[in-house]
Amino acid sequence: MRDVIRILKPIGVGKSCLLLRFSDGSFTTSFITTIGIDFKIRTIELDGKRIKLQIWDTAGQERFRTITTAYYRGAMGILLVYDVTDESSFNNIRNWIRNIEQHASDNVNKILVGNKADMDESKRTVPTAKGQALADEYGVKFFETSAKTNLNVEQVFFSIAGDIKQRLAESNNKPEDRTIKINKPDQAAAEGTAAPRSACCGS
Repeated sequence: MRDVIRILKPIGVGKSCLLLRFSDGSFTTSFITTIGIDFKIRTIELDGKRIKLQIWDTAGQERFRTITTAYYRGAMGILLVYDVTDESSFNNIRNWIRNIEQHASDNVNKILVGNKADMDESKRTVPTAKGQALADEYGVKFFETSAKTNLNVEQVFFSIAGDIKQRLAESNNKPEDRTIKINKPDQAAAEGTAAPRSACCGS
């Protein structure tokens, strides 16, 4: 089973550090702006099954917006990441949710993440309660994380992977559509043989 989790969030909120901490178990204080698209792969064990996560880290800058919107499609899960010390990044979450509603599949799993929770309280501009309220408004899970201290990093990725796994299992267990359509012979002849449709999966 391969779940595709794409991280699509504003610049400077630490999303790349979260990815690095989860995939490689490391942290760096050097700020490196994501240029275009980067991704990591990590295989985890969930409910006794091995799941390969392909996690995409896309640039948050406006000049990469075209690339970003193209990568919404096919994503099974999206982490909405903001910086708890930067209220503008939190306020921008609503814009990202609108983009998700416009470009992503209707049933994509989402989690709201307030990163840099290790920072001194004097630097915090987004209270935990405010983050939780926004998550409740949109009906998504909420975590506060720190890539530096590894706070809740594993929990976030395992949680969204579990949500995706459950959604796919429920989808596979739905009863088949038992409706049978019968065309009259002259209708079938008039309509001709429909060309088979090709199917593709998310990257």
